[in-house]
Amino acid sequence: MEEKKLYQWQEECLERWFSNQGRGMVQAVTGSGKTLLALTAADRLEQMLGQELHVKIVVPSGALMRQWDRALREHLAPYGEKRPSVSMRGLIGLRGSGHQASSDCRYMIYVINSARYELARQILAELRRGDAVLLIADECHHYVSGQNQLIFEFLPYINPDETQFYSLGLSATLPSGQARNFLASVLGRKIYSYGMSRASAQHTVCQYDIYHIGLSFEKEEKYEYDELTNAMLTMYRKLKEEQPFLGKLSQSEFYELLRTMAAGKNREIAETASKYMYLSYKRKSLVCQASARISCVCELIKNLAPHEKILIFGERIDQAEELYCLLQERYPGRVGRYHSKMGEQANRNVLERFRVNDIRILITCKSMDEGVDLPDAAVGIILSGTSAQRQRVQRLGRIIRKKEGKSKASMYYLHITETSEEVCFLPDTGENRLFELEYIPKIQAFSHPRYDRRAERILEKMQRAGKSEEQLREARRCLRLGIVRSDWLREPEEIAGYIKGARYAGEKNYWICMKKMADEKCTGG
Repeated sequence: MEEKKLYQWQEECLERWFSNQGRGMVQAVTGSGKTLLALTAADRLEQMLGQELHVKIVVPSGALMRQWDRALREHLAPYGEKRPSVSMRGLIGLRGSGHQASSDCRYMIYVINSARYELARQILAELRRGDAVLLIADECHHYVSGQNQLIFEFLPYINPDETQFYSLGLSATLPSGQARNFLASVLGRKIYSYGMSRASAQHTVCQYDIYHIGLSFEKEEKYEYDELTNAMLTMYRKLKEEQPFLGKLSQSEFYELLRTMAAGKNREIAETASKYMYLSYKRKSLVCQASARISCVCELIKNLAPHEKILIFGERIDQAEELYCLLQERYPGRVGRYHSKMGEQANRNVLERFRVNDIRILITCKSMDEGVDLPDAAVGIILSGTSAQRQRVQRLGRIIRKKEGKSKASMYYLHITETSEEVCFLPDTGENRLFELEYIPKIQAFSHPRYDRRAERILEKMQRAGKSEEQLREARRCLRLGIVRSDWLREPEEIAGYIKGARYAGEKNYWICMKKMADEKCTGG
């Protein structure tokens, strides 16, 4: 089977993995090629051993299982062509999410819920009869909980140095502390890390722009937020008298201690801790569902290039449904939603519709944070999210996969200013650009100081040149579109090419305005 050409980082990673006796974990940004890395590792390991290799792949969800199945079928297609007697059915088996294939296929893909109670036994049996086994733990940060750890129950019964057991853990965000130590004990130590900055610099992922869009509460929402904050502050002071070191804890440790205090024997402290957690949830919900978010997303989509496919990420299903109804009115038949209440088959159908361009906009909640490969999605909008670094990295990973004809991607983070949410941004943008915008609901417009200054100068020059009101109106329309894109930072020569290739008048006018914006930069603007 002819091997696909790997990126430099993949070759370096495989060299380290083999040097570590075929054990170890890899932390690599989503979209950079972890799946191809693992399948190539399996091919080369089998060649090195000179015997048939049994590959066990564990994934956290049915969607990711289907993605691995597609990747495997594509990867093994040349093998089937050379060996027509060997069908894919005999090579690849799926267990979980409605699939119950025989476990004796050479490549087995398990959803973790099905793997818990059978995988360890199967691996142990194969090792005892002298087979070589490679365990690929995809999104391995999921496998540190008590029940999921059952997949590693076979390890105390073997000596990895005397058996042919190999392991590869994959994740975009490996955990730290005890969770990292546990994974290292079962999969091997972390052997390689490939972050966002390096992936962007080496062009293994699509170049991308990050937009932070600041929003404001409505008057009533701000009043409620301040009331909740003041009440929480009073309770916090009371709790700190009981536990003076409360302020030195991380957020997860802080709430873990609060749960312990809420279950304690001191009734007054227990009630205060419980009330604090309730108010904290209520405040978070208020921030998450602030009315400006949906207005902003609707206006943003109106200003984006009409050919770009869009993923919208939210936290609350009712909010996703509300946005879906609004967008469906504006773009009938071109909007879909994907979340846990839709059902597995409906979610599978909407993904396929998105892949084949039947729909352009896909609204989702947490269920698509990992394990869904949609390489032609070029725009991501965080309608609402958490401060979790893992979630932000995974969501960005959904849109930065490379694909022919896709030059760049854009991620828009909506946040309410003057709340704790404003610090929850994605770090490590590397060579990629970062823009700070403000959304003004009253006029349904975006603001960016540097962009606004250039745009005003262009309009003033047009007025002095005696341009008609119709021409000025068209210029304002084009400049309104450009503020949520980065086209105004392209080189004038590049923009000239877009002007020449424009298919209709509105598109040509847009690029002429972006050329004027770029020329302002060249003249010191």
